Amino acid sequence: MCDYYFDGKGKAFRPMIVVLMARACNIHHNNSREVQASQRSVAIIAEMIHTASLVHDDVIDDANSRRGKMTVNQIWGERKAVLAGDFILSAASVALARIGNTTIISVLTQVIEDLVRGEFLQLGSKENENERFAHYLEKTFKKTASLIANSCKAVSILGCPDPKVHEIAYQYGKNVGIAFQLIDDVLDFTSCADHLGKPAAADLKLGLATGPVLFACRQFPEMNAMIMRRFSKPGDVERARKYVLQSDGVQQTTYLAQRYCHEATRAISKLRPSPEREALIQLTEMVLTRDK
Repeated sequence: MCDYYFDGKGKAFRPMIVVLMARACNIHHNNSREVQASQRSVAIIAEMIHTASLVHDDVIDDANSRRGKMTVNQIWGERKAVLAGDFILSAASVALARIGNTTIISVLTQVIEDLVRGEFLQLGSKENENERFAHYLEKTFKKTASLIANSCKAVSILGCPDPKVHEIAYQYGKNVGIAFQLIDDVLDFTSCADHLGKPAAADLKLGLATGPVLFACRQFPEMNAMIMRRFSKPGDVERARKYVLQSDGVQQTTYLAQRYCHEATRAISKLRPSPEREALIQLTEMVLTRDK
C-alpha cells in the first residue's frame, strides 16, 4: 500500500527544494558541493511526512483520486488507509531518529504537529470576514508551508552553524510553501480534472473557502451565507464557482502568491551565489506558472 504512492510519478517538489537548499547552504558556508547523508535523509523524511498526510487527508475528505489514480482508501478501504499513513509516519520517525541530532528531531516533529493543527483549522470556519482570511493563511502555513520551511531549516542547520542562514532557509521555505498552496487553490478553479489528477472544484465540494472564494466574497457578499453553510445546499458549489470566475478572486490570489514568491527570492538572495541558489530563485517562478 505504501509502495502504491511512492511510484516516482509525483512532482518530488519538496525533496527537490530540500536538496537544493542543502547544497546552497553548504556552498554558502564552506564552498562544499557535497550533500551530506543526513541532509539527504531530511529530503526523504519530508516526502514521507507529506505522503503520509496525503493518505490521511484522502480518508478525511473521502477522496477517490490523487495524482491521476485511485486513492488508497478507495482500493483498500479507510481502515487500512489510516494504518498505511501511520506506517509511513513511523518509518519517517525511525529515519529521523537515525540522524541522531536532537535539534533536527525537534524541527521536523514540529511539522507533524502543524499538519494536525492545520487539519483541525480546516474543519472549522470563521464568522468574521477579516478573521476568515487570517484563518485561511494560518491553515495554509500549517498544512503546506511548515513542512517546506522546517525541512529547509533542518538541512541548513546540518550544513552551516550560522543562525542567520537557518532563518533565510526557513523564510524561503515558508514563503514558497504558502505561494505553492495559493496556486493550488487557484488551479482548483482554472484547471480541468484530467490535468490536475484530482477532481476540479474539489475544495468547494469539501465545503472549503480558499483564497479565490474569500476574494470573490468581497465582490459578491451573498457568498458569505454559502461559506458559513460550507456550500452544503444543492447548487451552492456551482453558484460559488460561477461567482469566483466572474470576480477577480483568481487574479487576486495569484497576486498574493507572487508577493510570497518575491519574499522567498528576497530571502534566498542573501546567500552566496551558486547554481543551486539560482535554481531556488527559478523555482519560485515555476511555482507561479505551473498548471498542475
